Amino acid sequence: MLTRGLSNLARRRLAVTSGVAAHHRLFSTTLTRQTEAAASGLNSLHTFTEEEEMMRDMVSKFARDVIKPKVQEMEESEAMPPQLIKELFDQGLMGIETSADLGGAEGSFTSAIIAVEELAKVDASVSTLCDVHNTLVNTVLRQHAGDEVKSKYLPQLATEKVGSFCLTESGAGSDAFSLATRAEKKGDYWVINGSKMWISNSGEAELFLVFANADPSKGYKGITCFIVEKDMGVKIAKKEKKLGIRASSTCVLDFDEVKVPESNIVGGLGQGYKYAIQILNEGRIGIAAQMVGIAQGVFDETMPYLFQRKQFNSFIGDFQGMQHQYARIATEIEAARLLTYNAARLKEEGKSFLTEAAMAKLFACEVAERAASKCIEWLGGVGFTRELPAEKFYRDAKIGAIYEGTSNIQLNTIAKAIARKYRQ
Repeated sequence: MLTRGLSNLARRRLAVTSGVAAHHRLFSTTLTRQTEAAASGLNSLHTFTEEEEMMRDMVSKFARDVIKPKVQEMEESEAMPPQLIKELFDQGLMGIETSADLGGAEGSFTSAIIAVEELAKVDASVSTLCDVHNTLVNTVLRQHAGDEVKSKYLPQLATEKVGSFCLTESGAGSDAFSLATRAEKKGDYWVINGSKMWISNSGEAELFLVFANADPSKGYKGITCFIVEKDMGVKIAKKEKKLGIRASSTCVLDFDEVKVPESNIVGGLGQGYKYAIQILNEGRIGIAAQMVGIAQGVFDETMPYLFQRKQFNSFIGDFQGMQHQYARIATEIEAARLLTYNAARLKEEGKSFLTEAAMAKLFACEVAERAASKCIEWLGGVGFTRELPAEKFYRDAKIGAIYEGTSNIQLNTIAKAIARKYRQ
């Protein structure tokens, strides 16, 4: 395979160099290198498959035409309309990576990241719902569940039922493995007792991935993942009122003698901690994409104003002081996007992406917050009101530094990787 590839490359190099006219020979080296790059699959991070481009176009139009008119209503009601959730399913956005035979779109991981980004440009709450459902819930089942669980639940998650990822507890946040929720074996069932908090999608979800300790004597190595149906006894104890992403439900969940069949264990007994670590690393790329979307969304909403409003007979966007500010923010957004796409491609290629995902999330969260803050300043007094969406983007951006690993946790992850590289 390698020999054939090298032979093909050599033939292409010969064709390029011999086919260039004499007065173009100066550029033959450049042409050859371009050909080599194409043959090697070396492309920019803005190179996407046709499927991925179609996903971007479709989600962008859907967000603009369907979601945007509902944003203010959702913000005020702090709820997502059931009809909108149904339309997310109808558009194929709730089973992006799920195989077609299980009702999904069978797209790439990057397709899912693109969808999250495009949704966040319009509304971060809808983006959160789609992100958690796809990059956490669906992925855990696809990668670790047995065939019986996959065939039963993945079609439901792709076509009609929202999923929720239940890990965090009052005493288990950044230290995610100090779980108090317990699972006890009783006959053919496991009985779950405990509570979870800060659980996204929990208000809309009908299926829950619940992490509980099935053998406390083993510490975190007793943690097991169960898929639990809402009507098995999951109770919504409290819905949080939040600073941002208000239409995304975040609730406290109670599990009181909830009976779960033995068959609903996801993967192996005591393997839940491994699944959680792995999926949260992947999930950070999704949050990075969401933050890139927020940053780009507020930037796109704000920039036209700078060339509509005049002061001292000049558009405020033409003042050099303003030009330097928006040039810097645009550069930071692009850098955050490239970090995010790079982490996504590394994950798809089966390469190590832990550090890159942490860097992408850390930086994208900072850029989203900074971009939204600057946009409010550029808009002046009206930016501080609810008349324009900049203040909402600003509030939505803040969650990025908190969920799926705080910024300090990302810094710890990055620092450990650097130390391993340079420690003697």
